[in-house]
Amino acid sequence: MPPFGLAAAEWKLLRSLKTPSRIQAFLDEDVHYNKEPFGPSCMSPRQVLRTRRAHCMEGALLAAAALRVLGHPPLLLDLEAQRDDDHVLALFRVDGCWGALAKSNYSGLRFREPVYRGLRELVMSYFESYWNLSGYKSLRGYSTRPVNLARFDSRGWMTSEEEVWYIPEYLCEVEHTPLLKPGRERTLSRVDGRGLAAGKVGRVE
Repeated sequence: MPPFGLAAAEWKLLRSLKTPSRIQAFLDEDVHYNKEPFGPSCMSPRQVLRTRRAHCMEGALLAAAALRVLGHPPLLLDLEAQRDDDHVLALFRVDGCWGALAKSNYSGLRFREPVYRGLRELVMSYFESYWNLSGYKSLRGYSTRPVNLARFDSRGWMTSEEEVWYIPEYLCEVEHTPLLKPGRERTLSRVDGRGLAAGKVGRVE
Protein backbone atom coordinates (compact mmCIF):
# COMPACT_ATOMS: atom_id res chain seq x y z
CA MET A 1 0.00 0.00 0.00
CA PRO A 2 1.25 3.53 -0.72
CA PRO A 3 2.38 5.50 2.37
CA PHE A 4 0.84 8.64 3.88
CA GLY A 5 -2.70 7.43 3.12
CA LEU A 6 -2.30 8.12 -0.60
CA ALA A 7 -4.33 6.16 -3.13
CA ALA A 8 -2.41 4.11 -5.68
CA ALA A 9 -3.14 6.57 -8.50
CA GLU A 10 -2.05 9.55 -6.37
CA TRP A 11 1.17 7.79 -5.40
CA LYS A 12 1.91 6.88 -9.01
CA LEU A 13 1.38 10.45 -10.21
CA LEU A 14 3.51 12.02 -7.48
CA ARG A 15 6.24 9.40 -7.93
CA SER A 16 6.37 10.29 -11.63
CA LEU A 17 7.46 13.83 -10.70
CA LYS A 18 11.01 12.72 -10.12
CA THR A 19 12.70 16.06 -9.41
CA PRO A 20 11.70 19.36 -7.80
CA SER A 21 11.74 21.03 -11.22
CA ARG A 22 9.30 18.39 -12.51
CA ILE A 23 7.02 19.14 -9.58
CA GLN A 24 7.17 22.85 -10.43
CA ALA A 25 6.37 22.12 -14.07
CA PHE A 26 3.33 20.12 -12.97
CA LEU A 27 2.15 23.04 -10.80
CA ASP A 28 2.66 25.48 -13.68
CA GLU A 29 1.25 23.43 -16.54
CA ASP A 30 -1.27 20.98 -15.10
CA VAL A 31 -2.77 22.87 -12.15
CA HIS A 32 -4.87 25.93 -13.02
CA TYR A 33 -4.47 29.02 -10.89
CA ASN A 34 -7.20 29.52 -8.29
CA LYS A 35 -7.72 33.31 -8.22
CA GLU A 36 -8.85 33.39 -4.60
CA PRO A 37 -5.61 33.45 -2.55
CA PHE A 38 -6.11 31.89 0.90
CA GLY A 39 -9.83 31.64 0.27
CA PRO A 40 -12.57 30.77 -0.08
CA SER A 41 -10.81 27.41 -0.28
CA CYS A 42 -7.84 25.76 1.36
CA MET A 43 -7.78 22.37 -0.34
CA SER A 44 -5.63 19.42 0.66
CA PRO A 45 -3.18 17.91 -1.84
CA ARG A 46 -5.74 15.19 -2.62
CA GLN A 47 -8.38 17.79 -3.44
CA VAL A 48 -5.93 19.75 -5.62
CA LEU A 49 -5.03 16.62 -7.57
CA ARG A 50 -8.73 16.00 -8.13
CA THR A 51 -9.73 19.53 -9.14
CA ARG A 52 -6.40 20.59 -10.74
CA ARG A 53 -6.87 24.06 -9.23
CA ALA A 54 -4.72 25.80 -6.62
CA HIS A 55 -3.77 29.18 -5.25
CA CYS A 56 -0.37 29.68 -3.60
CA MET A 57 -1.25 27.99 -0.29
CA GLU A 58 -2.82 25.00 -1.99
CA GLY A 59 0.03 24.77 -4.49
CA ALA A 60 2.61 24.85 -1.70
CA LEU A 61 0.78 22.02 0.08
CA LEU A 62 0.76 19.89 -3.06
CA ALA A 63 4.43 20.68 -3.69
CA ALA A 64 5.33 19.72 -0.11
CA ALA A 65 3.45 16.43 -0.49
CA ALA A 66 5.22 15.70 -3.78
CA LEU A 67 8.60 16.55 -2.28
CA ARG A 68 7.84 14.18 0.58
CA VAL A 69 7.19 11.36 -1.88
CA LEU A 70 10.68 12.06 -3.29
CA GLY A 71 12.17 11.70 0.20
CA HIS A 72 12.32 15.34 1.32
CA PRO A 73 10.65 16.53 4.53
CA PRO A 74 7.40 18.46 3.80
CA LEU A 75 8.51 21.99 4.70
CA LEU A 76 6.68 25.29 4.21
CA LEU A 77 7.90 28.85 4.62
CA ASP A 78 5.53 31.81 4.90
CA LEU A 79 6.46 35.10 3.21
CA GLU A 80 4.84 38.05 4.95
CA ALA A 81 3.75 41.06 2.91
CA GLN A 82 2.57 44.64 3.46
CA ARG A 83 -0.31 45.99 1.31
CA ASP A 84 -0.34 42.63 -0.46
CA ASP A 85 -1.12 38.93 -0.03
CA ASP A 86 1.29 36.68 1.82
CA HIS A 87 2.97 33.94 -0.21
CA VAL A 88 3.94 30.37 0.75
CA LEU A 89 6.91 28.32 -0.43
CA ALA A 90 7.56 24.59 -0.28
CA LEU A 91 11.23 24.16 0.63
CA PHE A 92 13.81 21.53 -0.21
CA ARG A 93 17.57 21.17 0.25
CA VAL A 94 20.30 19.75 -1.97
CA ASP A 95 23.88 19.53 -0.67
CA GLY A 96 22.96 21.83 2.21
CA CYS A 97 21.51 24.59 0.01
CA TRP A 98 17.88 25.70 -0.04
CA GLY A 99 15.54 25.76 -3.03
CA ALA A 100 11.81 26.42 -3.28
CA LEU A 101 8.66 25.56 -5.19
CA ALA A 102 5.57 27.75 -5.36
CA LYS A 103 2.30 28.33 -7.19
CA SER A 104 1.84 31.97 -8.15
CA ASN A 105 -0.03 34.20 -10.56
CA TYR A 106 3.22 36.15 -11.01
CA SER A 107 6.15 34.76 -12.94
CA GLY A 108 8.89 35.84 -10.50
CA LEU A 109 7.44 34.20 -7.39
CA ARG A 110 7.76 30.52 -8.26
CA PHE A 111 10.72 28.13 -8.51
CA ARG A 112 14.17 28.70 -7.01
CA GLU A 113 17.13 26.43 -7.67
CA PRO A 114 18.75 24.93 -4.54
CA VAL A 115 21.71 27.32 -4.48
CA TYR A 116 20.88 29.46 -1.43
CA ARG A 117 22.98 28.88 1.69
CA GLY A 118 20.44 30.28 4.13
CA LEU A 119 16.74 31.06 4.40
CA ARG A 120 17.22 34.83 4.36
CA GLU A 121 19.29 34.55 1.19
CA LEU A 122 16.52 32.48 -0.41
CA VAL A 123 13.79 34.87 0.71
CA MET A 124 15.67 37.93 -0.54
CA SER A 125 15.77 36.37 -4.01
CA TYR A 126 12.02 37.07 -4.13
CA PHE A 127 12.23 40.70 -2.98
CA GLU A 128 12.41 42.54 -6.33
CA SER A 129 9.68 40.34 -7.85
CA TYR A 130 7.28 40.69 -4.89
CA TRP A 131 5.04 43.70 -5.50
CA ASN A 132 1.41 44.70 -5.68
CA LEU A 133 -0.29 46.00 -8.82
CA SER A 134 0.60 49.61 -8.00
CA GLY A 135 4.29 48.66 -8.15
CA TYR A 136 4.82 48.77 -4.38
CA LYS A 137 7.54 46.34 -3.25
CA SER A 138 5.69 44.52 -0.52
CA LEU A 139 7.78 41.67 0.95
CA ARG A 140 8.51 42.35 4.62
CA GLY A 141 9.33 39.13 6.47
CA TYR A 142 9.36 35.36 6.60
CA SER A 143 8.64 32.63 9.10
CA THR A 144 11.81 32.29 11.14
CA ARG A 145 11.94 28.50 10.83
CA PRO A 146 10.42 26.21 8.22
CA VAL A 147 7.22 24.50 9.31
CA ASN A 148 7.39 20.72 8.95
CA LEU A 149 3.93 19.53 7.93
CA ALA A 150 4.58 16.15 9.53
CA ARG A 151 3.23 17.84 12.66
CA PHE A 152 -0.21 17.61 11.00
CA ASP A 153 0.01 13.95 9.94
CA SER A 154 -2.49 12.94 12.61
CA ARG A 155 -5.03 15.17 10.84
CA GLY A 156 -4.35 13.61 7.45
CA TRP A 157 -3.38 16.87 5.75
CA MET A 158 -2.20 15.15 2.56
CA THR A 159 -5.40 13.23 1.86
CA SER A 160 -8.11 15.11 3.75
CA GLU A 161 -11.52 15.45 2.13
CA GLU A 162 -12.04 18.51 4.31
CA GLU A 163 -10.28 21.81 3.80
CA VAL A 164 -7.10 22.28 5.82
CA TRP A 165 -7.44 25.83 7.13
CA TYR A 166 -5.54 24.89 10.27
CA ILE A 167 -2.29 24.98 8.27
CA PRO A 168 -2.39 28.63 7.08
CA GLU A 169 -3.74 29.58 10.51
CA TYR A 170 -0.66 27.97 12.07
CA LEU A 171 1.65 29.71 9.58
CA CYS A 172 0.22 33.06 10.62
CA GLU A 173 0.93 32.30 14.29
CA VAL A 174 4.59 31.26 14.08
CA GLU A 175 7.43 33.70 14.67
CA HIS A 176 8.40 35.81 11.66
CA THR A 177 11.71 37.55 10.96
CA PRO A 178 11.54 41.07 9.45
CA LEU A 179 13.56 41.82 6.33
CA LEU A 180 13.76 45.62 6.57
CA LYS A 181 14.80 48.04 9.27
CA PRO A 182 11.94 50.21 10.58
CA GLY A 183 11.08 53.01 8.16
CA ARG A 184 13.13 51.57 5.30
CA GLU A 185 9.98 50.87 3.26
CA ARG A 186 9.45 54.62 2.81
CA THR A 187 12.57 54.87 0.63
CA LEU A 188 11.88 51.93 -1.66
CA SER A 189 11.51 52.67 -5.36
CA ARG A 190 8.47 51.57 -7.34
CA VAL A 191 8.64 48.81 -9.91
CA ASP A 192 8.77 50.26 -13.43
CA GLY A 193 6.47 49.33 -16.29
CA ARG A 194 8.78 46.74 -17.79
CA GLY A 195 9.14 45.01 -14.43
CA LEU A 196 5.38 44.95 -13.95
CA ALA A 197 4.85 43.56 -17.44
CA ALA A 198 7.49 40.86 -16.99
CA GLY A 199 6.02 39.74 -13.67
CA LYS A 200 2.53 39.46 -15.17
CA VAL A 201 3.49 37.15 -18.04
CA GLY A 202 0.99 34.27 -17.96
CA ARG A 203 -1.13 35.94 -15.29
CA VAL A 204 -4.71 34.75 -14.91
CA GLU A 205 -6.92 37.85 -14.85
